[in-house]
Amino acid sequence: MLYHILKIIVRVAIKIFCRAIIINKPELLKEKGPMLLACNHPNSFLDGVILDTLFEQPLYSLARGDVFKKPFYRRLLHSLNLLPVYRTSEGVENLTINYGTFENCKTIFRKNGIVIIFSEGKCINEWRLRPLKKGTARLAISSWDENILLKVLPVGINYSSFRRFGKNIFLNFGDIIEAKDISCEQPDGARHQAFNNILEQQLKTLVFDIKKKDRTRQQLLLERKPSLPGKVLLSIPALIGFITHYPLYLPVQNFTLKRTDHNDHYDSVLTGILLFAYPLYVIVICISLFLITGYWLTFSLLLLLPFTAWSYVQLKPQLDK
Repeated sequence: MLYHILKIIVRVAIKIFCRAIIINKPELLKEKGPMLLACNHPNSFLDGVILDTLFEQPLYSLARGDVFKKPFYRRLLHSLNLLPVYRTSEGVENLTINYGTFENCKTIFRKNGIVIIFSEGKCINEWRLRPLKKGTARLAISSWDENILLKVLPVGINYSSFRRFGKNIFLNFGDIIEAKDISCEQPDGARHQAFNNILEQQLKTLVFDIKKKDRTRQQLLLERKPSLPGKVLLSIPALIGFITHYPLYLPVQNFTLKRTDHNDHYDSVLTGILLFAYPLYVIVICISLFLITGYWLTFSLLLLLPFTAWSYVQLKPQLDK
């Protein structure tokens, strides 16, 4: 139930948190399972959140296993359709848990569900595809061996920025990979490699390849400039949005910077905190003004404040400095 409630909230909030979401094959968002979304992993848990809000069907996602250690977090994450997967760096003794997770994925597939797997394994904020791990191939091929009619959909997720709030997201879907695309007469190792070769070839065309200092290519691929009429119409609401939301954004930004200084989770953590803090911020402003003025009209700010925030996001700089 918590998953479904949060999905509704995030679907509304994403209109403010993301400047634009450009999808090459939007019809695939209606695709039904059993399906495995094989994705790159540039931006921590925000990658899964974006996909989750866009697909009509509920999604399950594989997440780093070390966050499941405490019972409370384990129950919470399971309620959010998250399943643990461990890397060698997180303890060899935990790798056996992955077998149970893969069996849970197959159970989901048998119920025509959809699972997200991040085929690179580790999250790094960059515009390029990294070498693929073997987990995606193992899960897909073992599912086919058990006569599960699994479809594997390659997904390239690209962000205009990893440090700026309000970004353009380019979601590129590839062509579905099925059991018939891999020879069943080869040994497992060869089949895994053949699968990874197909997946890698597709992801290379879906994931942007941009050097960090290549400003020209960033502008070409990642930036979407607003029209002149849009700039004129939104300039005043955007200014109001900047002024009214700065008291919330600045402390959240500073807090997040301190907590994520040595990792690539800044963007996701910032968005996650604002997702819960922003509704409270707007409600507090409305109630405070009502208590001061007594005018019920102040509650119209429940709509006006988000509009000014959206306006500012539309006009603000889109690329990292």
